[in-house]
Amino acid sequence: MVLSFGRPFTPEDFAVRFAAVGLLVAVSVVGCGRFGGGGSTPAEFKEKTLAEARKGFKTRLPASARGGEDGPPDQPPRGVFRLTRYDAEVGKLAAYVTPDPRDGVTHPAIVWVTGGDCNSIGPVWGRQDAKNDQTAQQYRDAGVVLMIPSLRGGNDNPGRREFYYGELDDVVACAAYLRTLPYVDPDRVYLGGHSTGGTVALLTAEYSDTFRAVFSFGPVDTPTNYPNEYAGFNTADAKEVEIRSPGKWLGSITSTTIVVEGAQSPNSRCLATMERGNTNPKVTFVTVRGGDHFDILAPLNRVLAQKILADTGPTCGISLTADEATAVLRR
Repeated sequence: MVLSFGRPFTPEDFAVRFAAVGLLVAVSVVGCGRFGGGGSTPAEFKEKTLAEARKGFKTRLPASARGGEDGPPDQPPRGVFRLTRYDAEVGKLAAYVTPDPRDGVTHPAIVWVTGGDCNSIGPVWGRQDAKNDQTAQQYRDAGVVLMIPSLRGGNDNPGRREFYYGELDDVVACAAYLRTLPYVDPDRVYLGGHSTGGTVALLTAEYSDTFRAVFSFGPVDTPTNYPNEYAGFNTADAKEVEIRSPGKWLGSITSTTIVVEGAQSPNSRCLATMERGNTNPKVTFVTVRGGDHFDILAPLNRVLAQKILADTGPTCGISLTADEATAVLRR
C-alpha cells in the first residue's frame, strides 16, 4: 500500500519505478533475472527447503539498510482498526488489527502484507478506487479479522529492513499474535499480500506452515532487479539472492498456496516462469485474463473472503481457477 511512508503505491509508480531501471517493457524481468531463470530449485544451497537453508545462513546487510526512520503509523479511525504492537524477534512492531466485534464468536483472520514499501504501513481505510484498492478491506467487510502489519525497520520499528529475509519471521509472528486474540479462530489464520508484499507472502509459505492458506498477488520469482528501494541487500551475492527468491523454493510449500496476477501485468511472466518449474500440488498459479497488477485485487479479495468464511473443514478446502477469477473480474 505504501510506496514511501504515507503515499499510495499507484499504477503510475509501478510503471515509472521499473522504467527507471530499464524494466518498463517487462516488469517480469524483476523476477526473471539472473538468478530467477536458471532453474526452479536451489543451486547455491545443498538444503532442499527454505527453512533448512535459513538455519545455516546469516544475511549480511549493507550499511545503507535503514530502519525506524519513517515515523509512527497514522492512528486509524475508531472502530475500523486498532493500532497495536506485536512481538517479533527484533522487538515490538506496529500493526493495524480489526477490533473485537464482541459478538461472542471466533472469526477467521488474515494477515495482509502491503505492496511498495511493505515494511511501513500508512492509512489503509477510506474510499478507494475499485481498480486499485490495496487496502484488503474486502476481508474485514466480510467479517474476517484483518491484520495489516509493519515489519522490521519500517515506521518507527526496531531493526533494519532485510528485504525478504527477516521479514518472514515477522509475518510468522503475526500469526502467533492473532492466535492470542479471543475473537480469532486459531485454526483459521490465513496470509495474503500484494506486489512486494506478495513476494513476502510467497516466501513465508515456503518457509513456514503456520498459515492455513496463502494468497500471493503479483509476486516475483526473484527480487534481483527490484529497484534499490525494494532490494537493498547485496544483489551481487548469489546466496543472498537465492535465499530471497521464491521461484527457487516452491517445493518447500506444505500449505494451500494460490499465486495470482493479471495477464496484462508484465509480472505475469514471473508467474509463468514459476508455474513451468513447479511440481508441488499445493501451489496453484492463476493468471487472470484481462486483469492487471491492480484491478484484480478488490474483486478477487472479495471472492477469497467468502471462500475463507466457508472454509470450516478440518483442512483447507479453498481453490481458485483462472476461469473463475477471469469471470469475477468481468462482472
